[in-house]
Amino acid sequence: MYEPAPRHLRNLAFLWPAFAAAAASDIAAVVAKHFTDLAVGDGEPATPEPTWTTPQTIGLELPTVRLRDFTTDNESFPALLCAPFALHGATVSDLAVGHSLVAALRAAGLTSLFVTDWRSATATMRYRGIDDYLADLNVLVDCIGPPVDLIGLCQGGWMALIYAARFPDKTRKLVLAGAPIDIAAAASDLSAFATSSPTAMFHELVRLGDGIVPGRKVLKFWAPSVVSADDIGDVLQSDAATGSADFSRLEARFRDWYAWTLDLPGAYFLETVEKIYKRNELATGRFVALGQRIDLASIRSPLFLLAARDDELVAPAQLFATEHLVGTAPGQIAKVAAPCRHLGLFMGKRVLQDIWPRIGKWLSGPQRLAPRQIQMPAAPHHS
Repeated sequence: MYEPAPRHLRNLAFLWPAFAAAAASDIAAVVAKHFTDLAVGDGEPATPEPTWTTPQTIGLELPTVRLRDFTTDNESFPALLCAPFALHGATVSDLAVGHSLVAALRAAGLTSLFVTDWRSATATMRYRGIDDYLADLNVLVDCIGPPVDLIGLCQGGWMALIYAARFPDKTRKLVLAGAPIDIAAAASDLSAFATSSPTAMFHELVRLGDGIVPGRKVLKFWAPSVVSADDIGDVLQSDAATGSADFSRLEARFRDWYAWTLDLPGAYFLETVEKIYKRNELATGRFVALGQRIDLASIRSPLFLLAARDDELVAPAQLFATEHLVGTAPGQIAKVAAPCRHLGLFMGKRVLQDIWPRIGKWLSGPQRLAPRQIQMPAAPHHS
């Protein structure tokens, strides 16, 4: 069984808005060593944006987001995959052949499928907060034509949940995968770091970026300079042997994805730290979105919760606590604990083959009683 450790946390904290690097006891040393490097820059050329694996079109383009349209026909109910707006881009959902969540959902019958492709923030966007991105999400839903099924990945999960509570008539079914909803339900290395670190540290990070959290610099600040091939193999659950030609191609694809980062608005970043993590406002009923207090108990939509058993970023209990916060009938809530790490939920070959097709069929099926809990057997360690 994989046990989270600081090395794994540093190596795999790819999807979060840049505050997972070290155990709380190491924060002061890490900050002192790296803040200067963050301020002066690295002088390296920009990394090319990763390409998508599955053919698609742009359904709508806003300054902040592109609506990627993977629709092949209109036979299925429209589904919007809410990618996380964090350090890395939305191609987390479409990395490579055999490692594409988009492809897995389409093969399961979701032929009307869309993805939020959040764009890197510019200086003029530095004051944009969570409300602004919820408003953008609302525009995308209206473009598709509500109601839609929402599939929220990681940070996109809490955003999708807030949206479902704020606009209940526009959401039919809801899937949350690896999403931090109730921070108090259990601790993870990431939540412990975020809640115990002084708020001033995060404000200083924003100040050094002139109101923007710069993805390329933050990647160098928080993450390791080298991610091992074994770690990549574990996350992707690849059948190819490390060092083989097939694995080398997949590894290169992953590294291209990892090297390209998004800049985040400082306001959005700080609201995420303070409201979602430090004050746990979503779970405690204090979160206000677009002028309205969010009451998760008002959500009645069928709900599917997918957690990573060995998640180094989001403790499964932080997600599974959602079932006690929403108003969805117990028989309409499904839970799955997959034997993988965080990114394995979205890129892992076995999870994409074994679990996501069930979710796709659950989405395309009628609103009937859902299985209460499914457990996958443990998989052998990648070598």
